[in-house]
Amino acid sequence: MARQVKEDGQVLTRKRMKVREPGLWKVLLHNDDYTTQEFVVLILKTVFRKPEPEAMQIMLSVHRSGKGIAGVYPYDVAATKLEQARALAESQGFPLLCTLEPEA
Repeated sequence: MARQVKEDGQVLTRKRMKVREPGLWKVLLHNDDYTTQEFVVLILKTVFRKPEPEAMQIMLSVHRSGKGIAGVYPYDVAATKLEQARALAESQGFPLLCTLEPEA
């Protein structure tokens, strides 16, 4: 704490606030039997701005292991991208499940 003494003898203290970086959140895409692999790649390229080879790799991870990390972002960005992906999937009739998970 920083201390400062006024002319009348009063001591003023000021707490120093610690600023933390915002926590990061993973946006996960989950596998289902209806959403096409091509559409998952499209989502990864358009919403998450992944280059084609990386989008293909993530899509295969979703397909093989049941879920894959589309990206890691601060909460507000992650939530926005999740909603964009959901809205695009819904507009095309796909039940793509997207979730958020805190980065460990």
